[in-house]
Amino acid sequence: MDAIGFERHDHSSCIRAGLDTVERACTDRGLQLTPVRRRVLELLLEGHRAMGAYEILDILRDEGMGSQPPVAYRALDFLVSHGFAHKVERLNAFVACMHPDQNHTPAFLICRACDAVAEAHADPARGFLGQAVRDTGFVVEQAVVEAVGLCPSCAAEAHA
Repeated sequence: MDAIGFERHDHSSCIRAGLDTVERACTDRGLQLTPVRRRVLELLLEGHRAMGAYEILDILRDEGMGSQPPVAYRALDFLVSHGFAHKVERLNAFVACMHPDQNHTPAFLICRACDAVAEAHADPARGFLGQAVRDTGFVVEQAVVEAVGLCPSCAAEAHA
């Protein structure tokens, strides 16, 4: 299970690759990636951290892209409903999907110190949840996996 978000990488190329992938997916699916939707996705990609709708709205307002909450919420709803972003329930915030071209169940690793969020793949059919599903006959339609702790940088600082 590779987590994307904590490791060192070429961040500008990461942002570009994320935008390119979503732009291609929108073209292939006949979806419209408006300037506001694109900017919201870009904001989510820039920080590898969860952002609340009002934090996003403040930036959009400062950039002249709209000042009413529906502007941010509509863009976020579009991105989430098409798998380009995810809602991190614990934080009531949003992150860009690091695997927008794959069907997957995300697992979020949330740093309690710096608010960085990494996305990894989860397999709800395995482990205790998978066993409970098999034992009860429950049909999983959606699973959210969120773990809170310290990212490698914050953990190193805490032990220094």
